[in-house]
Amino acid sequence: MVKINGKEQDASGKTIAELVSEGGYKTERVAVELNLDIVPKSKYTDTVVKDGDSVEIVGFVGGG
Repeated sequence: MVKINGKEQDASGKTIAELVSEGGYKTERVAVELNLDIVPKSKYTDTVVKDGDSVEIVGFVGGG
């Protein structure tokens, strides 16, 4: 199980890019933290999460 934004999910083996897409986020409008380290956008398709990992996906919203 992988903890994504505080919730346990069966996401082991998925890439950060897949998690961002499945969460309904746009890659250019998010920041992703994996086990307390920021993941560069250039690594989203190469970074695979595994059991026990913790992922935080933060989306940015514009407006005024």
